[in-house]
Amino acid sequence: MPVLLAVWAIAASRVPSYVLPEPWAVAAEAWRWIVTGRLWPQVWASLLREAGGFGAATLAALVIGVSAGIYRPFREFAQPLLGLFMAIPPIAWAPLSLIFFGLGYLSIAVVIFIAAAFPMAVAIQDGVLAIRDGEVKAARVLGARRTQLLIHVYLPAALPFLTSALRIGFAQAWRALVAAEMIGASQGIGWMVAVGGQIGNANQVLLGIAVIGLIAWLMESLVFQRLERRYESWRGH
Repeated sequence: MPVLLAVWAIAASRVPSYVLPEPWAVAAEAWRWIVTGRLWPQVWASLLREAGGFGAATLAALVIGVSAGIYRPFREFAQPLLGLFMAIPPIAWAPLSLIFFGLGYLSIAVVIFIAAAFPMAVAIQDGVLAIRDGEVKAARVLGARRTQLLIHVYLPAALPFLTSALRIGFAQAWRALVAAEMIGASQGIGWMVAVGGQIGNANQVLLGIAVIGLIAWLMESLVFQRLERRYESWRGH
């Protein structure tokens, strides 16, 4: 981080401040947004949208991924659709979502859902498919029924893959959130960046980018890395 700040300061000293402000100028902008109470509503609005879209995407991915991993006919049906949705950039759905749901929470949450659900479903499906046939057969010999297989065999074995899927899904969802807010929102971090660009306020743009990166870093270090360390030892067992 000190090296990055030093490079930033050196680069900023060689160009006009309206092109690349100095780090302390962005820090001063952040202080103004904090003391005036304007920053937290933007962060809170983005986090609420992310929670709704990403939460729904996680539930859908779990159902689709486990079902595709267990049932071959469903997997053959779902795989082309998963590939299709993953090939289309999530932000391409934003105009259509705005037409259907209007400007607001739901339209952006739908874009987040599309961005995160399908990559996570593929990762969870791969985790279920990695389960050894011998483990399933042994459970069946011991009298396990379909529900017991799901709870005691498939889901525990897929947990390490689920943590990886959550990491992938959150990254996709967070990028889609910011992009969607830049197009169709009146509040949020992405909106903050977009407005800063429109009025030529580079300090505000860089502040928004810093907030986006900080939240992503906090999620990675405080949530996903801990989950992965906890369940990494389950792989192969």
